[in-house]
Amino acid sequence: MRSLLTPWRLVAALLLLVLLLLGVAAQQFRLFERGLFVLQEWRHASEWRERSIWLPDYRVVIEAKPIEGLSDDVSALTYDPDRHSLFTVTNQKPEIIELSLDGHLIRRIELVGFGDPEAIEYISKGVYVITDEREQRLLKVRVDEGTTRVDAAASQQLSLGIGLSGNKGFEGLAYDTTGQRLFVAKERDPVRIYEIHGFPHTNPDKPFAVHVVDDPKRDARLFVRDLSSLQYDDRSGHLLALSDESRLVLELNADGRPISTLSLLRGMHGLKRGVPQAEGVAMDNDGNLYLVSEPNLFYVFSRQVAD
Repeated sequence: MRSLLTPWRLVAALLLLVLLLLGVAAQQFRLFERGLFVLQEWRHASEWRERSIWLPDYRVVIEAKPIEGLSDDVSALTYDPDRHSLFTVTNQKPEIIELSLDGHLIRRIELVGFGDPEAIEYISKGVYVITDEREQRLLKVRVDEGTTRVDAAASQQLSLGIGLSGNKGFEGLAYDTTGQRLFVAKERDPVRIYEIHGFPHTNPDKPFAVHVVDDPKRDARLFVRDLSSLQYDDRSGHLLALSDESRLVLELNADGRPISTLSLLRGMHGLKRGVPQAEGVAMDNDGNLYLVSEPNLFYVFSRQVAD
């Protein structure tokens, strides 16, 4: 009898191990929260579709286009409404890269004194903020038509020693031009979105005072493993958060609650293949979404509402 039961015990032990591993994976990748959200997303579609970005309506129109002339890893993305172009940064060889809206290389600008640039964000005409991830620095820089070189030593800087964790620092930026708020994403361990008031300093007639808002309870609701990039939408007041490891773009309302998603997995939103290491997201004035993926792939998604 013992010899007959032994194989069944072995099978039961293996099944138990598989269930435990699946449970750990589900917890690690926040699968339960993500599955529950999908049900809520469609239930509230009629409520949110007309007053939000509403990511389920987006479909890919340019997929995995290599950025010719660029072999370095791109990181983050921002839209410049004055130049009608996109800006990203590279960190292996620190540079600002300007791209056309169809993913062509326009120019390269050398960065001097930047240790690990990870994000760039448009603030106003000719003014941007760049993050230095390892040192948790924010640097205000100026770029015009003739700029070929930007030196960190000549830039307004803000250093924030928040949750220092090596190469898991400031990974994404977004700016609310109306509220003059700079959103800063901490990549992971833990995931955080900080709201910074007072930087960059734009009014020389007022004292330079910085206020940082942190909401750990809000950020704990984000069912993503990391944050790679941010984008603020002035029309809706909503924030887009890109997660490379979760292969997902989240739309967050003004209270920081997720209300819609765009999956970057194969077969979703018209994708023939999954997006491999998504690093940057940006949105233009027409609501088109732009993504860059390491080392140099370019994507465009447009909203296509069914009649």
